[in-house]
Amino acid sequence: MAAVIGILVVLVGILVSIALHEVGHMVPAKKFGVRVSHYFVGFGPTLWSRTKGETEYGLKAIPLGGYVRLVGMYPPAPAGKKQSDGFFGRMVQDAREMSAEEILPGQEPRAFYNLSVPKKIVVMFGGPFMNLVIAFVLMTVVLVGIGSPQATTTVATVPACVTPASAPADYECTASDPATPASLAGIEPGDTIVSFDGEPVTSWESLVGKITGAAGQTVPVVVERDGERVSLEITPTEVDRPVVGDDGQYVTDDEGEPVLKPAGYVGVAPTQERVSEPLSAVPQAIWAQVSGTAAVIVELPAKLVDVVQSTFGGEERDPASVMGPVGVGRIAVDVVGADSVDVVDRVAVMLSLLASLNIALFAFNLIPLPPLDGGHIAGALYEGAKRQVAKVRGRPRPAHADVAKLVPLGLAMWVVLLGMGVLLIYADIVNPIRIT
Repeated sequence: MAAVIGILVVLVGILVSIALHEVGHMVPAKKFGVRVSHYFVGFGPTLWSRTKGETEYGLKAIPLGGYVRLVGMYPPAPAGKKQSDGFFGRMVQDAREMSAEEILPGQEPRAFYNLSVPKKIVVMFGGPFMNLVIAFVLMTVVLVGIGSPQATTTVATVPACVTPASAPADYECTASDPATPASLAGIEPGDTIVSFDGEPVTSWESLVGKITGAAGQTVPVVVERDGERVSLEITPTEVDRPVVGDDGQYVTDDEGEPVLKPAGYVGVAPTQERVSEPLSAVPQAIWAQVSGTAAVIVELPAKLVDVVQSTFGGEERDPASVMGPVGVGRIAVDVVGADSVDVVDRVAVMLSLLASLNIALFAFNLIPLPPLDGGHIAGALYEGAKRQVAKVRGRPRPAHADVAKLVPLGLAMWVVLLGMGVLLIYADIVNPIRIT
């Protein structure tokens, strides 16, 4: 049942994101007078449709995309210019003719290609911008509404012994393992550490910093227990611990092994409490995801090669690898079905996954290649640049940019995107990424 819920949540979230993405194109297009003949979510056979005004709205069988048809996407062929008779030339000419056939008599000014450059950019950017808005709303709910787990100064557990740095999580103490300084000092689960070495403890991070620099020193520590303050003495022992970078990840050497350094250790683990973050944390989180997604897009060819090698070579899939909707659904299933994850954490993870999906849609659609939105934006910018150059040089206003010439490139991109989608779906099925 949990698996079904996880898949349904992801599927509905993807469908809503796609639907709103297309709304982001449709609303400004209609506002600027462009006739929008179709608004559909999905591809393939039509399951349901209804015509309202001049637009047919509907739902198709394959929920892997959507589209709005803006009438007059391509301008007529430049006057007096000879058209190519080759395969690609005919493809370009067919695209122009189909675009022209959709324009009703007397409604030529309503064709998309007749919009000003700024309006074209607004229409084409509207879809990705809607995904960015969705991600912002979802991350606001997660960070501000639900909050994020943070370590407190209250002790959750006190390990019985000092474990080796390489010990697994289920390591059991042996007679040769020394007792932890915390257990020797009498610190108990539920104690709240008030001060360490005479200095007040305001956060778990500040306590860790004080312990790290106190290896081998006997220092006073005050804890609050059952409403009373208890004074104790503790001697942190020196152990080798992994170095954590500013990004919260372990620092590794050239061989991929964690870098270790001596540090003070007492043997206490903190409790966690959910803390609501300020609204200012949302743009920071969004920017971190956008920049991270952009970096993944830049490295996408190499990452796809890794997916192929791991999937067909029997290797373990890199957790940082790219994944498709099936992979996201499997992660959702893992989260929903995990007994160790409470309901609030499950909701937070699911919403975070959907936010990440929308960030991916935002960034990916801005790649300046057709048929992606970024390709149309690039065409509009090129048209605007041509006009500005002509204006500066005192020349006549040039005709619309002949973006129909990009149709063959758009078709090639569709083939690439389809192949990439099939590869990721297959990899997500036979060699999935799991987080639990």
